[in-house]
Formats: sequence, C-alpha cells, structure tokens
Amino acid sequence: MILLRLTARSLWHRRSTALLTLLTIGVSVMLLLGVEKVRTETRNSFANTLSGTDLIVGARSGQIQLLLYSIFRMGDATSNISWQSYELVKNHKNVAWTVPISVGDSHRGYRVLGTTEGYFDHYRYGNRHPLSFDDGRRFESLYDVVLGAEVAKKLGYTLGSRIVVAHGIGNASFSKHDDKPFRVVGILNRTGTPVDRTVHLSLQALEAIHIDWKAGVKIPGQAVSAEEAAAKELKPKQITAFLVGMKSKVATFHLQRSINNYRKEPMLAILPGVALQQLWDMVGIAEKALMLVSAIVVMAGLVGMLTVILTSLNERRRELAILRSVGARAWQILLLLTLESALLTVLGVGLGIILLYAGIGLSQSFLETQVGVFVPLTALNVYQWKLLGLVVVCGTLVGLIPGYRAYRYSVADGLTIRI
Repeated sequence: MILLRLTARSLWHRRSTALLTLLTIGVSVMLLLGVEKVRTETRNSFANTLSGTDLIVGARSGQIQLLLYSIFRMGDATSNISWQSYELVKNHKNVAWTVPISVGDSHRGYRVLGTTEGYFDHYRYGNRHPLSFDDGRRFESLYDVVLGAEVAKKLGYTLGSRIVVAHGIGNASFSKHDDKPFRVVGILNRTGTPVDRTVHLSLQALEAIHIDWKAGVKIPGQAVSAEEAAAKELKPKQITAFLVGMKSKVATFHLQRSINNYRKEPMLAILPGVALQQLWDMVGIAEKALMLVSAIVVMAGLVGMLTVILTSLNERRRELAILRSVGARAWQILLLLTLESALLTVLGVGLGIILLYAGIGLSQSFLETQVGVFVPLTALNVYQWKLLGLVVVCGTLVGLIPGYRAYRYSVADGLTIRI
C-alpha cells in the first residue's frame, strides 16, 4: 500500500510526462480495440449479406464464383440456366419460394439486376431484415426501376429520374439501350450489402431491352421501340441464378444433391452460409494484417513509456537514493518502478476504453451509412478482455527494465554530485 502511494505521488510529481505517456497508451489501446470491434462487425456484416435463403442455384462452376456473381455482383456467370430448369425446381414440393435473378448489364458502373417482385418479399440480410424503401415503391410498369441507396446518392437520382441501361459491364459502355429509358420509382434504404450498389428492374424489362439484340450486338435494321417491345410476350428464356427458400430445412440437402446431379442441364446448388465462410477465409488475411498493425502500435506505446521511465531515471537518482537511505531495499525499488509502469498501463487501458466508446458513439452513424458496417455500443467480449490483459502484462514486464537498472543503483550513486 505504501509503495502504491509512493508510485502515485511520483507520477503526480511528473504529471506532464505521465499524462503524455497515458495518452499514448490510451490511443494505442483504443486503436487495438477499435480495429478488433470493426473487424468483428465487418465479419458479421459479411456473413449476413444474405440470410433466410437456403440455397443459391446457378450454372455449374464453383461455390465462390456463383456467390460472387449472384450476391456480390462481381464477375460473370459461365453460362445461364434455362427457364424450364428453374420452373422445375420452383415447383418442387419442398420449395416454399424462389427468386430468379439475371445480371449482365450495368448503369454508370453499377450492376443491373433483373428479378421479380418476390425479390422484395424474400430477400433478407443481417438478422433476417427485409428490404425496405426510403422513398417510392416496387417496380410495376415495364420500364420502372428501383435503385439501391448508394446508386441513388452517388448519382444524384430521385423519384422520376430517367436512366439508361448499358449493355455489359463498365463505366463507359458504348452499347446503350437508350431507345428504352427507365424511370426511377423506388429507392431502397441502405443495407450495407451489395443491394445498395444495384439497379433493380423486372425480368420482363431485361427481355424488352434485348429484344432487338443478339449475341451482345444490336441487330441491324430490326429496331423495336419501347412501345412495341411492351406489346410482345416477354417471358424469360434464361436466367443467371435463383435463390431458394425451403419449406423444410431437413429437405435442403436432398434438394441440393438432386440439383447437383441433374443430368439435363449442368447446375450447381450451394449453401450460402458455407460459401460465405469460404469466401471470408480467402480474404480474411486483411483482418490479420489490421490486427498486426494495431499490435505494433500498442507496442510502440509501451516502448514510448519505457523510454520516458528510462530517461527519468537519471533525474530520479537522488529520489531513489533517499528511499534507499531511509530503509528501502533494492527489490522494493525494483517493485516501485515496475508498479509505476503497471499503473500507467492500467490507467492507459481505462482511457483507451473510454476513447473507444466515445469514438464509436461519434462515428456509429457514419460507419453505418457510408461504410455499411454497424458497430454497436456493446460490452467488451471475453477475447477483447484477454487482449487488454495481455497489454497490462506487457506493460508490467516493460517496467522490469528500468526497475532492474534502478535495482543496481547504490545509495552513493544517487548522493554523488556529478559534474
């Protein structure tokens, strides 16, 4: 208890440097915990990009590739699925619902998704959150379009805006369906998923804009106006993929096996959760790099504390010598400096926790709306407490270095006047 009071008074006497050291450790701990929290919530957000869907079905390729082009709108499908095969699965006795999707076109760098109204009923993200509208409604007419939150914000679109879909992918496509413009009728709320970066229209609308196209090229001399296209039968012949919801979860694996073994057309059915985990494992090296950088920052803070304490040793020779002269033993001097380092570390950890929650409170709205990651104000979990415990242990061990140097000082060292 006496050593603790001495440590506190010594730190108060050197409060300017102590506060700077405290701030350094606090910021380092805040960064460490902040990266850990953002990493955890990013992983959760990634894993919850799609929820409530039992199977994703597309042309036979690989699990990751199917997930990327159907959910993340990245890349292209190796081939399409016939409408007949889709209806065969749709009418299966154990299937509760299906959502067909077609991708391939774009608008100013954002992917265009053709689907049905069931997309707005059955697509779920996060903890089974449904899609909701910030403004407007679903598409009803042939040339209606619904925008994701990011598309509307970045491109400045509002309800009633006219847009033109481009053939293929890219920011500067020269093949545009400008003879069949669309009207914005709905803008979705932000979800933090690829839905925010997607332009949604009906499958019939996709058929209409491609009615006078073949093999990715507009057929010469066969221009079909928007009105003429609307009067034609626009039943899709092929789709890119479709989502499946099951009546019974037990039947999921049986249907998956049946689809994968279907001989009339090569198809692949995947479990979204499994594929998402595989994809995260591939890109998860980034989170490890972030944690490494945070750990290095914390170590830099502890090294800074070590430097401050070592630098102050020469100034404190007389103080330590007086303590020795009144009966303090060498090991007590060692313990005093080690305790000082431990106290600074503990206070720095406390300051870091305060800064963390203050930072989350101030940036929570920005992270959710601009980055798509929601970081809740929740208590620290067991792993995070273990990290803090490790920081305290390291800070205490760091104090052994100046403590050992002071341990070797004699009474004469501190009382001798050096010129």
